[in-house]
Amino acid sequence: MLCKSLPSLILPLHFKRLLAISAPSSSDFQITAKNAEEQEDTSQKGSTFLQSARLTASLGISEDTHDEKTTSTSLFSDALRISAKMGFLPEGKQLHSHAIKSGINHIQSLQNQLLNLYVKCEAFVDAFNLFDEMPKRNVVSWNIMISGLLCCQLCKFSSENLPIFLFRKMLVGMVEPNYITFISVIGACIERNDIEIGKQVHCRTIKSGFYSNAVVGSALVDLYAKSGSVGDARRVFDKIRSRDLVLWNVMVSCYALNGLGREAFAVFELMRCEGMMGDGFTFSSLLNSCSMLGSHELGKQIHGVIIRLSLDLDVLVSSTLVDMYAKNGKIEDARKAFDVMIVRNVVSWTTIVVGYGQKGEGKEAMKLFRRMLLESLKPDELMLASLLSSCATLAALIESVQLHAHVIKDGFDPFVSIGNALISAYSKCGSISSASQCFGLISKPNLVSWTSMICAYAFHGLASKAIEFFENMLHEGVNPDRIAFVGVLSACSHAGLLDEGFHYFGSMRRDHHIIPDLEHYTCMVDLLGRAGHLDEAYNILISMPFKPGANVLGALISACRVHGNTELSEWAADILFKLEPDEPVNYMLMSNIYASVGSWSDVARVRKMMRNSCVNKIPGCSWIEICGKVHTFVSSDKSHTHAV
Repeated sequence: MLCKSLPSLILPLHFKRLLAISAPSSSDFQITAKNAEEQEDTSQKGSTFLQSARLTASLGISEDTHDEKTTSTSLFSDALRISAKMGFLPEGKQLHSHAIKSGINHIQSLQNQLLNLYVKCEAFVDAFNLFDEMPKRNVVSWNIMISGLLCCQLCKFSSENLPIFLFRKMLVGMVEPNYITFISVIGACIERNDIEIGKQVHCRTIKSGFYSNAVVGSALVDLYAKSGSVGDARRVFDKIRSRDLVLWNVMVSCYALNGLGREAFAVFELMRCEGMMGDGFTFSSLLNSCSMLGSHELGKQIHGVIIRLSLDLDVLVSSTLVDMYAKNGKIEDARKAFDVMIVRNVVSWTTIVVGYGQKGEGKEAMKLFRRMLLESLKPDELMLASLLSSCATLAALIESVQLHAHVIKDGFDPFVSIGNALISAYSKCGSISSASQCFGLISKPNLVSWTSMICAYAFHGLASKAIEFFENMLHEGVNPDRIAFVGVLSACSHAGLLDEGFHYFGSMRRDHHIIPDLEHYTCMVDLLGRAGHLDEAYNILISMPFKPGANVLGALISACRVHGNTELSEWAADILFKLEPDEPVNYMLMSNIYASVGSWSDVARVRKMMRNSCVNKIPGCSWIEICGKVHTFVSSDKSHTHAV
């Protein structure tokens, strides 16, 4: 029996957050004898199957309706249809009982409607029991079960692909599938990201004569698009002669999804040549392509077409417009597109808030967030993570605490991405203890979680804690990446831990097969330079497999300043001035070295070079948060209202 195998196929569930459903148990999949008796008693109490007031009202039947009319097959069919649509499972079971008593339960159309009722109400054990008892199953019966299992939340966590399992049973039973069958089965392959089974299903569609069907073709193009097989998707598309708008949209989306913006526009041009202008989904994919191409001008042209077609009234299209402008760095245009939106949903608000956050304008992002709350909309995970990142950039501790409260209130605290954002925000705001507490609340820290804490401890000069976390990460079986090694090497550099630094630098290639890049070499040069081993730092710099960058040269010059090696600093400065001729800080660094040894003529020469090469020197600034407001000031600043 199919129903007997169903519970064993469900794996234990581990959710990041509490869901509205509970883990499956035997009581979820079996009707107890007590419940069966109660149902039988209920069915015997009334003289008709229409005992439910809500079902009677939905059918528009009065209480004095004659029994013969009430028990007619057509009315029975209508009652099942309404019960399935409205989710009236108890009434549906009463209808099933009455069908058995009336002897009409053998009618195939009614059996299929009962099957549809159980599937729509997610009573899959009852559905499988009925399905097993059906003496004859037609293609409609199989389609109901296959499509129903595709929507079953619990079946998504099964180790077996149940829709494919049923499809195979269907073929063994010599039932010929139709286009609805193939759409559901291909959808199951997409859900499981099973491209191999998908290709087998594709072969079966050709054998069954559906190779030129636009609906089946759309599903196949979507399958290949989401698995990255763009060539296979295009071959399916080209073989279909009669193409509908859905198929065109899926093909445009295929290219946009796989980062092929120019090909997406080529398909759009071909689409226009065949007399189709597209809809909201078409232009949303094209706008995403503009974002990938980094083409602001092309996006503006698409914007003009959208306005002419009045598609800017669609909230999906408008939100994508905002996203396109924001990703192209045109935050002002993004704001204009956002302000003219008639209807805004959470996606719209998230898009503009994330846009401001990525642009580094955290204050404006927070203002928009407060406006959204006034409109009684709740933020999503992406918005909160972006806002926390903005707070980290601003070092705004009070706002970080307030956002943390929203995270807990809205139930986002179990999300790992939110926990990682909180760690980064608290550490950059100077509260390393709060960052550590947030890490402890993450049930299953991932690589980003561990790396965030390692870098946080390194940033705060707590080298021993950074190394401890790095070792704990290895003990937990989490493999470090290049960023994790940057964190631990930086910690060793700031603490002057030479032996540990060389150990981890060698471990990268030896134990984890990670080739060190410029950032790792910069940490090693800085480590040796701080310890006074300038010759060794120079040897590492010239032995790098790539040309030195500004950071590694700057680290060497800083070390030369501390240890008084003017000759080596001049060698590094000559390269640095050619690499970044318009960066004032490089000239100031060398000027300070000459000043420290009293070489004032060289100081004047370097400062003259700076004046000729650089427009203006941007002064360094500091900031402090007082009563929720960030105050910025520079050295000897008397312009602030509270300056003394």
